Amino acid sequence: MAVFTEVGFDEAAALAHKVGLGPLKALKPIKAGIENTNYFLTAERGEYVLTLFERLSAEQLPFYLHLMKHLAGRDILVPMPQSDAHGEILHALCGKPAAIVERLRGGHVLAPSAAHCQQVGAMLARMHEAGRDYPYHQPNLRGLAWWDETVPQILPFLAPPQRALLEDELAFQHSVSASASDAALPRGPIHADLFRDNVMFDEDAEGRSQLTGFFDFYFAGVDRLAFDIAVCLNDWCIDLASGRLLEDRAAAFVTAYAEVRPLTGDELRLLPALLRAAALRFWISRLWDVHLPREASMLVPHDPTHFERVLRERIATPWHPASR
Repeated sequence: MAVFTEVGFDEAAALAHKVGLGPLKALKPIKAGIENTNYFLTAERGEYVLTLFERLSAEQLPFYLHLMKHLAGRDILVPMPQSDAHGEILHALCGKPAAIVERLRGGHVLAPSAAHCQQVGAMLARMHEAGRDYPYHQPNLRGLAWWDETVPQILPFLAPPQRALLEDELAFQHSVSASASDAALPRGPIHADLFRDNVMFDEDAEGRSQLTGFFDFYFAGVDRLAFDIAVCLNDWCIDLASGRLLEDRAAAFVTAYAEVRPLTGDELRLLPALLRAAALRFWISRLWDVHLPREASMLVPHDPTHFERVLRERIATPWHPASR
């Protein structure tokens, strides 16, 4: 959500009018994130987020936008894409594919409790259940094939210990992917990037923190549902300084998830390997962003050493719910 493409007020106003939002009142660039250009857009009808897609093509984007529309239509807390008079939710702006979606209420919870993890786990399970009949199919574009393509590009920048860890873990994940247990894992549309900064909470009338929604679905794809759980556990349920998994939060997350969608035996057995896979995926992407960056206004790449620590922790101390 950096700014790669500058959008003028008049250009944004024209698109806001096209999708029936009324006159544009304010347009503010969003500096967080590293993939797309994003602006907060305030119009007569309310608050929205304008996104210009910098890497995804117009052919790929219907999967993401219609997934959000599908989930919102089944009462999952995700922002609804805004359509024009012809029902189109994929637009064009400044020569780029673009979308406008609702802006969720509230803010991020960057120091979550077990109660926050319970809410995210339960909503993630509901999201997975709601996605079962989603008709579009697109693979996780940051999955194993992308790891194989990207690792050779970043290896020259790494010290020998990092190179050895990256190559060894990639080989391990290939062995997992080739296993019968992996083939048996339930699959469907996953968010694949449900970090703390992609979830919103707000206070209810009693002052309690309540989940208001998931957003930024632009890494979504069809993959193992349990991979989504692993991505969340590696962010929501860890000590950020060390990467160590905090078992009280992890157990709260998985228990709440399983009350909505019970986990299979294969999912329970492979969760330690999927936790490693999720750490590897984000270590690779952060190394790529640091060593092979793109130019963008306000772009600040994330620290790749964080997920190196997380990966080493998951290898040294495997965890799954049955280990408690």
